Amino acid sequence: METTKSLEVARGAMDDDDHEEAWVHDSSVDHRGRSPARATTGSWKAAMFIILIEFSERLSYFGIATSLMIYLTKVLQEEMKAAAKNANYWMSVTTLMPLLGGFLADGYLGRFSTVVVSTAVYLLGLTVLATAQLAPGLGPDRSPRLHEALFFAGIYLVSAGTGGHKPALESFGADQFDEAHAAERVRKMSFFNWWNCALCSGVLLGVTAVVYAQDRAGWGAATVALAAVMAASLAVFLAGRRYYRYRVPEGSPLTPLLQVLVAAFRNRRLPLPDDDAELYEVRRPQSGKRRLLCHTYQLRFLDKAAIVVEPGAGEDACGPWRLATVTQVEETKLVLAMVPIWVCTLPFGMAVAQVSTFFIKQSSVMDRRLGPHFEPPPASVFALSAVAMIGTVAAYDKALVPYLRRATGGERGISILGRVGIGMAFAIAGLGVAAAVERRRLLSAGAARPSTSVLWLVPQFALMGVADGFALVGLQEYFYEQVPDGMRSLGIGLYLSVIGAGSFLSSLVITAADRASSRGGRAGWFAKDLNRSRLDLFYWLLACISAVNLAFYALVATKCSYKQTVRAGRVGDEVECAA
Repeated sequence: METTKSLEVARGAMDDDDHEEAWVHDSSVDHRGRSPARATTGSWKAAMFIILIEFSERLSYFGIATSLMIYLTKVLQEEMKAAAKNANYWMSVTTLMPLLGGFLADGYLGRFSTVVVSTAVYLLGLTVLATAQLAPGLGPDRSPRLHEALFFAGIYLVSAGTGGHKPALESFGADQFDEAHAAERVRKMSFFNWWNCALCSGVLLGVTAVVYAQDRAGWGAATVALAAVMAASLAVFLAGRRYYRYRVPEGSPLTPLLQVLVAAFRNRRLPLPDDDAELYEVRRPQSGKRRLLCHTYQLRFLDKAAIVVEPGAGEDACGPWRLATVTQVEETKLVLAMVPIWVCTLPFGMAVAQVSTFFIKQSSVMDRRLGPHFEPPPASVFALSAVAMIGTVAAYDKALVPYLRRATGGERGISILGRVGIGMAFAIAGLGVAAAVERRRLLSAGAARPSTSVLWLVPQFALMGVADGFALVGLQEYFYEQVPDGMRSLGIGLYLSVIGAGSFLSSLVITAADRASSRGGRAGWFAKDLNRSRLDLFYWLLACISAVNLAFYALVATKCSYKQTVRAGRVGDEVECAA
């Protein structure tokens, strides 16, 4: 009899295991609103559709971005200083818009719908841009003001499209992997690496084939080709609809954070309990599919939001603005802890901004001949950075991480913020090399034909590509993983805003450096003629700022803790915390 009961218990456990394996039990649903089947939805089968549209978006974006300085100075006849500011402002808007797009995707529209709507806006921007470049009466020689207005309208519509596309698409791709499933959790760690490989492949094609088409076939023809590729990838993305796992929007993701702050302030005079177990938390059966977080001892004043004022009273009795759960408190702590990390990465964003502005401008005044009959366009040298990033990400995922996992026994191999710090160090080295190369170019300038080969730019582009492979991918993972589950698109927006705010700060530094260097009638660092400029000193200035900042970043990163989730046991309320 006891043996029969034991067999029944064992079969029941096996049935539970089979059920756990067959279905995804996080907060996602399939295209019909049901719990997703693990075998037919999500993972790489869904991620491939999503990665494809990211490839086409990066193809379009970098086809525009890397040639923007050339277009502004050669077609619109802007001075180098004004062109650099306009390029930085555009990149700033493009990479700050995802904060709004991510907020709407998480709270109201949903990530899938946001991708579709923003891609339509992106296509509208490309259409306006192509119209300005192809219509005979709208050319820069016949209608310069109208052409300029349409050009900026087109690229800023692209910015608006990118604002929804980037945060929603990347978080939607990562949503296809179940963090509670061991195998899918490991695949998710690789997702960000291979996502960036696809991204860089789009970049590589954009700065070579697209830029070459702009130079030979014309700007308008290249823009039409970009629009066609984007439209085709949108069709493919829609075709994968039944394979995706979706997250249902639950309203503003910022409201729970505000509730914690208000509740902590209202309870500020209450003493914290000696036993942390007395802080309020819902039991797992009541919390549905939402993950619970472990209590930590950072920012202890926020724990007062979880003090139960009336014994036995829960959130329904006290109200969400007076009592918060430990999980809500910990989510608020994570977001607040991101602020110093975000600030510390802004100098890295300033360094990245130089790659698609002044680095490209440098190449335009150097000898680009590769053989007797081939001279690539200036913007194509950006391909060096893309190749370096692809190589870095592939080597990191396939060689370095497996070795570090064996050496440390950790699932990740190296901490996320440690990876970011390594990338920041490579960026400093890249700026130093760029300054030395530019100084050498200035010493040899003045000949009728440029005498310094563009190959001298290979080290600085390569170092910045390696920096991106470490820091950018690390920032993507950090801001996606460490935010609350309901605001992950906004988390990707925070990552992108590092680049946007960095570009904006770069413009401010350019203005300040130009004013300081041109006092007393002296020639400033940013002359109309690059041979009369001192970009080498500007690069050294950025390198010094970045070096001082890296020391501050190391201090902040060592004190930062990572998200720890509660994993429930099978018996009673036994739990364990896992990072």
